[in-house]
Amino acid sequence: MSRYPPHNGPMKDVPAAPGPVVLGVDDLRPLPRATRIARTSREGVRLLEEHRDRYVDELWLDHDLGGDDTVMPVVTLLEQAAFDGRPFRIGEVFVHSANPVGAAAVVRSLARWGYRVRRASA
Repeated sequence: MSRYPPHNGPMKDVPAAPGPVVLGVDDLRPLPRATRIARTSREGVRLLEEHRDRYVDELWLDHDLGGDDTVMPVVTLLEQAAFDGRPFRIGEVFVHSANPVGAAAVVRSLARWGYRVRRASA
């Protein structure tokens, strides 16, 4: 006689505990910690909209995204959400950019709207 209870029917998969959600907007860097990466500002806006009602542990932003593209449309989306009283739920925003002026502008803008944001190296 087995010491285990009888198996009645198919085994059910137990979902794994969800890991942290780490999003990145960067045209070149691999961002190994990121669970999803957007390579343009348009993709970045779409990515954040997909996560509108979810908690995002970390958001990594690069200012310059190739050509004339910058992360500013993503920043504008975050600012507008805060202005409307529904800021995105983000643990921390990391701004990693070789453009010190652009990075400082992103940090200033997001900090003004209450996001936890800081400069970082990717």
